[in-house]
Amino acid sequence: MVSFRSMLSFGSRGDSRDASGDFRDSLLPHARVHRDVHSAIPAKRVTAVALRLKYLVEQAVPCELKETQITRPHSEIITHSVVQLAREAGGPEDRACVVFCLLVCLRWFKRQAVLEMFDADLDNLRAEACQVIAKMIIESCEDHDYLFQEVLLKRFSVLKNGKESMPTNSVEKAVDLHATRVISSSGYQKCIQYLWKGWVAQDLSDPMQFTSYRHIANKSFWVHFDHDRIRAPRYQNMFQIIVSALYLILYTISINTVNAHGSIDVEEGVLYLFTLSFIADEAGKLWKVGRFYLSFWNVFNLTLYALLAVSFVLRMTALTHPLDSEQRKSYNLLSYNFLASVAPMIWSRMLLYLDSIRFFGAMLVVLKVMMMESIIFFALLLVVIIGFAQGFIGLDNADNYREDTYFVLSAMTKAILQSPEFEGFEDFGHPFGLILYYLFTFVVMVILLNILIALYGQAYSDITENAIEEYLALFSQKTIQFVRAPDENVFLPPFNLIEIFGLIVPFEWWLSKARYAHLNDFVMQILYSPFMVLIALYESREARQVSANRARGEADDDGTEEWEELQGEIDMESEGWSKRVIATVPDVEEDRCCQMVRKLAKEVEDLRRILGAHETQNRDMDTGERALMRIQEPTSGDQEL
Repeated sequence: MVSFRSMLSFGSRGDSRDASGDFRDSLLPHARVHRDVHSAIPAKRVTAVALRLKYLVEQAVPCELKETQITRPHSEIITHSVVQLAREAGGPEDRACVVFCLLVCLRWFKRQAVLEMFDADLDNLRAEACQVIAKMIIESCEDHDYLFQEVLLKRFSVLKNGKESMPTNSVEKAVDLHATRVISSSGYQKCIQYLWKGWVAQDLSDPMQFTSYRHIANKSFWVHFDHDRIRAPRYQNMFQIIVSALYLILYTISINTVNAHGSIDVEEGVLYLFTLSFIADEAGKLWKVGRFYLSFWNVFNLTLYALLAVSFVLRMTALTHPLDSEQRKSYNLLSYNFLASVAPMIWSRMLLYLDSIRFFGAMLVVLKVMMMESIIFFALLLVVIIGFAQGFIGLDNADNYREDTYFVLSAMTKAILQSPEFEGFEDFGHPFGLILYYLFTFVVMVILLNILIALYGQAYSDITENAIEEYLALFSQKTIQFVRAPDENVFLPPFNLIEIFGLIVPFEWWLSKARYAHLNDFVMQILYSPFMVLIALYESREARQVSANRARGEADDDGTEEWEELQGEIDMESEGWSKRVIATVPDVEEDRCCQMVRKLAKEVEDLRRILGAHETQNRDMDTGERALMRIQEPTSGDQEL
């Protein structure tokens, strides 16, 4: 949790300070970073590079084509020369911002597709071309340090309405725009893995810089016994899973140990304390980030916490009444009813922290898309319900006496749930009531529900076809949520209550910044010490693998597989095997028909050259024969003799 001072410096995300509107275009929350954050390259130059790339893409994709012509490997549209020209759009000085500018062009084309729907297919195709070029540039970069520090993690701005946009980097921009093709590139995912492990992290003193963890290859246990390592996303996620499992255990104990007198036992008290810490955490993030922080899971969690808060308030209300009074029993029973009703939500909440596992992550993406597709169904359903409900209520009011409103609403609800009841409509405004109910049942059960099934099927097929890319996008989004707004003091729930009531309230307002930071470090060292033991053990063992990789000259995260064990002992070239393979394997960079045409053209050219040489030879022979004949012809004097 960010301290009170940093909250004041960050400000509210919901204000209108950013006139460029980047917040509006973003799918993820941006932290209000320190005021000295600026673009690594002047925004005007970055915008100029983006305009050059936009012109290049428009010329490369001048008309509507099949998407496979753009996205397939060795495309005839996005050729190596086009990619090389795009790489040179920034020149030697601004080449680091080319990938960022391609993502800006992606957003421009997506925006243009919305504004000019008659050219939406062409603009969406150009947006896809931007992703293809960006992916090829990322994957062709072999210097990972340059790729991470300059291309993917350096922050840039563009001009929008005459003002600079909020500086952001390519990693965040790709997640915001859901650019799955860029996200699934090898270099991007390697950067995400380094961020996830905490090997690369944002410098708290300079938000423009991302620094590498110095002790990756250090095998010492005590070097890794550091509370700052809790900043790594994988450890924060692990801690949240442990806390959520403990939260689930506390709930299970509380719901199965009902206190007849309404008193709160230890397990239930700790459960409500955990709930208070989660509410404080959500409220703090919502205050800092604003309405853009809200998402499906945030609303889900807030609903869960609200129901638990109602249960707690009812329990406290019950304690204000006499021990054996009916009011106390009634409030106590109602409190337990609210507590029991959130059981499905408590268990479903665990899925939020298991999305780093591929199976759960892919299924969560499917559920999310299905929920979004459901908006169309519920919008149509709402209009149909209002129309038919007004008709039924009008029939009920025809005799100037309304008495069947509950019956009508109940029957309509059962029809929506595919359990219609036609009894009771025979005498309800006969025959109009029965006809209306038959028509309502047909519209809901035959038309609307089949539309919903079709939408769900389409959403499922779209996600499963790109399951890997969608999972990588979800994992990248989860990682960016941890690193995008690094906290000065990482007090995860339920420890954030200790920070609020044990540090911020009594000490922060009068202690100096240095002494307050020292106090925070001391408290975090104590609170996280059991967890830090596990982190230190894991990282000290991981450092051995990193040291071995560095000794072999390999990347830090490489692992030796079975097929790599004898890689250094076999020389394919000296054995002649590589030449045989090259001579045998077909060239996949070019279509087979094109290869045959090119081969035929080469043979025709060889034949033309042979014929030309033969004609030249014949011409020379004819010339020689004519010259010889002239020599052999008798002169006039010889003829007279």
